[in-house]
Formats: sequence, structure tokens, C-alpha cells
Amino acid sequence: MMMMRRRRTLVAVYVFATVGLLWASEDVSVVATASPGDVVRLHCYSEGSVTPSSARWSKDGIEVGSTEATPPGGQRLEVLADGTLRFRTVAEGDEGVYLCQAALPANMTWKVRIRLQVANVPATHPECSWLRSEDSTQVRLGCAWAGCYPDPALRWTQERKRDPSADGDRDRDRDRDRGGRVLASGVTSVLWVALNRSLLADGQTLRCAAQHLALAGGREATCTFTLEAPRPEVSPLAWAQEGDNVTLTCTEATSVPPADTAWWREAGSAALAQGPKYALSREGAAHSLTIANVSRDDGGVYFCRSENPLALHRAEVYLSVRASSDYTGAVIGVFVAALIVGLAAVVAKLLFANRHRVCLGGPFGPSPGDGGDVLNLVESDEEQIFQAAPRLPPITALVQIHPLPTGEQEGVANENGREEAPDLVTL
Repeated sequence: MMMMRRRRTLVAVYVFATVGLLWASEDVSVVATASPGDVVRLHCYSEGSVTPSSARWSKDGIEVGSTEATPPGGQRLEVLADGTLRFRTVAEGDEGVYLCQAALPANMTWKVRIRLQVANVPATHPECSWLRSEDSTQVRLGCAWAGCYPDPALRWTQERKRDPSADGDRDRDRDRDRGGRVLASGVTSVLWVALNRSLLADGQTLRCAAQHLALAGGREATCTFTLEAPRPEVSPLAWAQEGDNVTLTCTEATSVPPADTAWWREAGSAALAQGPKYALSREGAAHSLTIANVSRDDGGVYFCRSENPLALHRAEVYLSVRASSDYTGAVIGVFVAALIVGLAAVVAKLLFANRHRVCLGGPFGPSPGDGGDVLNLVESDEEQIFQAAPRLPPITALVQIHPLPTGEQEGVANENGREEAPDLVTL
């Protein structure tokens, strides 16, 4: 049997076997669990038996102390006079199997093996993971907390939405305990639970909580994740010319657990596979389908199909394939349209440049009899001109026509320095 005292945290002792025959050479297996900082005593005899005359303790074949040798002061381990191995302060690394060999009267020996476990939890939190099964509507959820000693108590729950009126950590913990549905629990290093689509919902939160005796105050270490249905995104239209290669891209990055994404040609048919015609690739969240040497038969609807245990969603892409002749006709049409627009621009420019001739009814270009006449508007003081004219709106301008013979310079004056009297034309 073994006796312990608690120093800082609770010390738990588990006995897997008891002494069957006190005076026989028989091994006894005892398991003790302590936390760092506890004071632990491992007894080399059972209650009511004779105190051994000598005792020797070893761990993993290495002697750690005996009644015949007094350990130096300050050591954490010491063997008392009655053969008890005493730990002044248990620390990490003290765990293991300890063997006591004691000498009893009548030349008999006593052996006992005691496994000491030192409770320990890592600084990290548990890890939540998932595994896809052959059935796409099912999933296995795993929760593991590596480095715990002994194994923690794990529990999977489905959390409900927290009450917004809850105030403080105590209220949140109360809502959590009252709300979540327990899916699975157990004392183990890894806890798995299988769920199907009927138990899952988009936006639902799954939580794994771990309890351990090394966690003070009944605290829990947790990991959670929120389920998300797949939402594939594509460009709905794509164009290609016969003989070219075309690539269709589908992006899906929001699903939890990650969805299986594949390209399909028709609903209900098999997924497109890698081959000479189709090339499948993935870069991050982008799933690409490349169609080589596109023909008219390749036109139509393609599906990007994403499925996880929550739901199945599809996104459609319509591929339009055009022949080379279609592009030739389009090029010719564009050329003819550009030619018409250019001719119209030239004609408009010519009309604008000769607008005065068009308005007067004259021909385009210079007239044969045009000798370079200059029209000057002059004022006249002769009243008889206006008196002889018909009753018209007042006109104060006269038109003078000065024929300029070819070869003569402009502005030639007469001998008196004055121009000859011009012919008057009344408008």
C-alpha cells in the first residue's frame, strides 16, 4: 500500500493490484499519480507486515537510494528507516516504475513495483481535426491533446448560440453548460466521433473540451471550429475559338471541413478526369480545367461541383466556341464600316471647305474666269444713289469691283495719287 500527502495540488492514487501472499516472493504493482510540487511517499511494505531490515530502491535498473546509504542533504529523494522512498517535491521527470527490494526475517525477500505518474499538461490547447469517410455525407471529428499525463477527459459538444443578455464569464460558462449537446466523451488521448449530414448545419460550432487534474480550479482547455458549407465561384461565361486551348477556373476557399471540388461536363455524369483532352490543376483555392484543341462539340455547360459533409453546391460555366470563319467575317465587317466612316469624313471636309461656293451655286474649285477680283465694301455719301434705288431696307454699303490685270501689282495709283472712280453697283 502507499501513503501520500498533498502539498500543493491533489494527489490521486490508483491501485491495480494488491498483495496476495505477504511472505512470498511476489511482485506487487501499484500506480500512484501526483502533481508537480506534491510530497509523495512510496512504501516498500504492506500495512501490517514486518518492517524490512533493509531496502533498496531502483528506477529503470538504476539505484536511486537505500537504507544502508544516507543521501546527501538537499536531495529531493531519501529512503527512510522503514524502507519508504520519500519525494520532498515531485517534479516532471520523476515519473516511471520504481522497484523496492527488501530483506525480511527468515531469509525472505520482498519486492514491490510502483508506477509513479506525474500529472502534466502542455502549454498548448487541444487540437481539433476531421477525417472524410467514403460516404461524402459523413465526417469523423477528432480531438487530441498530446503531452498530457495521464490522459485527459475529453468531451465533444455542439454549442448553441450564446445568449446576448449573458454578462461575464460566469454567465457564459453557465450558458455553455446548459446549451451544448454532448456528442461523445471519454478519458483518452484522442477522442473520435462520427457525424452525418443530418446532425450538421451551416454556421454550427463544434467544441472539444479537455479536463485534467493538473488544471487548477476545474478549468478546461478547448478547441472549436465553425462549420461552413462550400460556395464555389466561377465566371459564368467563357469564349474560345476552334483549335485554341481554353482554361476554366473555379475558386472555393470557405468550406469547413474542406470540400472536394471537381469539374463536371453534365449533371449526373462522372467527373472529368486528367487526360489528353482535359488538364486538371489546383493552386491554393483555385481549381482549373484546361480544354485542349477546342472544337464545336466542346461548347456547352460545365459544372464546378463542391461537396463537404454539410452540403453540395454547384456553379455553372457556359463555354461558347466560335469557328475561324466567324472571326473572318467580323474582321471584314469592321474594315468596311471603317472605310465608310472615312469616306464620309472626307466628303464632309470637302463640303465644309467649299461651303461659300455651295451656297452661291458655284462650282467646286477655282473658276476659269476668275482673275483674282477683289471685293471691297466702301461707304458712299452720294444721296442720289439711295434716292434712285427702290424702297428697301436701309443699306449703307457699296460694292466696288476692281479688275486686276494679270501681272500688275496691287495698289497701283494714278498720276494724281488717287484711284480712278469705281463703278457703283447698288445692292
